[in-house]
Amino acid sequence: MIQSSGCCHVPKEMHKWHGFEIQTLLSVLFLLFLFPPDPVRGEQKSIGIPPRRMMRWQGTATLRSAYRHHSHRGAEFASLLVLLLPVLSPTYLSSPLGRASPALFSEWNAPKPMHPSLLSGALEREVSDERRKENWAPLDHQGWKPCVKSASTSSLSEKRNGYIQVFLDGGLNQQRMGICDAVAVAKILNATLLIPYLEVNPVWQDSSTFEDIYDVDRFITILKNEVSIRRELPKEYSWSTREYYYGGVRDTRVKTAPVHASAGWYIENVLPILQSYGIAAIAPFSHRLAFDDLPEDIQQLRCKVNFQALTFVPHIISLGETIVQRLRRSIQTNSQESGKFVVLHLRFDKDMAAHSACEFGGGRAEKLALAKYRKVIWQGRVAKSSFTDSELRRGGKCPLTPEEIGLLLSALGFDHNTRLYLASHKVYGGESRISSLRRLFPLIEDKKSLASDSELAKVQGKASLLAAVDYYLSIHSDVFISASPGNMHNAVLAHRTYNNLKSIRPNMPLLSQLFLNESLSWSVFEEAVRSGHKGRYGQIRLRKPNQSIYTYPAPDCMCRG
Repeated sequence: MIQSSGCCHVPKEMHKWHGFEIQTLLSVLFLLFLFPPDPVRGEQKSIGIPPRRMMRWQGTATLRSAYRHHSHRGAEFASLLVLLLPVLSPTYLSSPLGRASPALFSEWNAPKPMHPSLLSGALEREVSDERRKENWAPLDHQGWKPCVKSASTSSLSEKRNGYIQVFLDGGLNQQRMGICDAVAVAKILNATLLIPYLEVNPVWQDSSTFEDIYDVDRFITILKNEVSIRRELPKEYSWSTREYYYGGVRDTRVKTAPVHASAGWYIENVLPILQSYGIAAIAPFSHRLAFDDLPEDIQQLRCKVNFQALTFVPHIISLGETIVQRLRRSIQTNSQESGKFVVLHLRFDKDMAAHSACEFGGGRAEKLALAKYRKVIWQGRVAKSSFTDSELRRGGKCPLTPEEIGLLLSALGFDHNTRLYLASHKVYGGESRISSLRRLFPLIEDKKSLASDSELAKVQGKASLLAAVDYYLSIHSDVFISASPGNMHNAVLAHRTYNNLKSIRPNMPLLSQLFLNESLSWSVFEEAVRSGHKGRYGQIRLRKPNQSIYTYPAPDCMCRG
């Protein structure tokens, strides 16, 4: 599938506008709202706009059109401002916590706490030393250990069946799973794998390549005895490029691979192409290999790729280790918490909020803005949008807000001295959205608060590289928790299970019911949360049929011992 270039084109000059100019333009809109033009003559009332900025305003078709068609006052106008803000300044809300300058969303339409009574109780909570000790204690040995067999000598046959290319879409973690599957498919077909091509994500617009994220030399070296891997195709196949395959129907392209296809399917459908042309390109390739009924050596190979061969490039590891060390610097008086930290994967960006079809306390303006965003990005094809917010919440289908994840952590016994690292690309709503979380946990950190601009220079503005840094932090923290299930949640939990590290899995159905009960006292909520999360701190869960090996590494990647 050809990737979309985004929902709209933003002129380059608009990216250069400064915050002051943006605020001036939005002020113009506000004044026009208060003093609309004469409906007969269409003449503008004098509002003292400097000529230079008036010319810029007049030259901006987006604003003129929005003003002409948005004459109703009230919530519709507020919604317009929310929608225009990302167009006026795509980077204005891009900082993880919006610290550089407060987002106008947070100033004009700040969401109120959704659970004020629970928040009040949490702020007054007291945590016992015994509870603190329990929270920070490492997991006991569970009788399982990493168990990935490595070939001591090469198992490659002298003659191979050609070259395999794969084109991977999605974000960092979906692509990671695709890479593991690609290596396995190359092994099944006795073919040489070309370093996978990573498609540009249509949402984040990140063009980072495999080589930008992963250590290619290590990747090839670790797998050299089991799969042949090349950086580039031989000259006789130099025509086999992404542009070639997306420009028409090609005999060497495989685009009908079913989701979770069997090994037999690849032998029956792809091997003949390799034998005829010497090369086969599989696109799309996300989730295209089954989890069951595969030879043990193929499953072990997937584990080896995931946990050994895929390591980040040195500058990502170096930055990640620098941040880990800074997080571990003792700034607390309690010895049980000294040098320890929690990574919170706060999956609360605009895409997630819109796709969930839930409401998050921002009122009608927020509801209209998210509905508009759904229509632009998914053409309204979001199945959950046919349900009401209460129906979705009762079914446990709404992601936890920053406030709710803060209440969960508080109920589990983490106090205001807990050092919390936010693994998040963007927080929808900026600083105002996490204000309740910050009140509960004032020692919140992120990449920008812990690293300098020069240290972040190589990853700044690149979603996949920023996510790679967060992944590194997530597998090196004392505790990990994610606000909502997803690819990163699954990938990190698998990695931490593999290394027997503590991870908290929120009990979403339970929490949904608790948060719907507005009369619940803090003590009752706290007890229900603690009771409902026993056994959800990283205890081994064996993979069941049809479940992902990238979420449940035991028993395929682990053995008793």
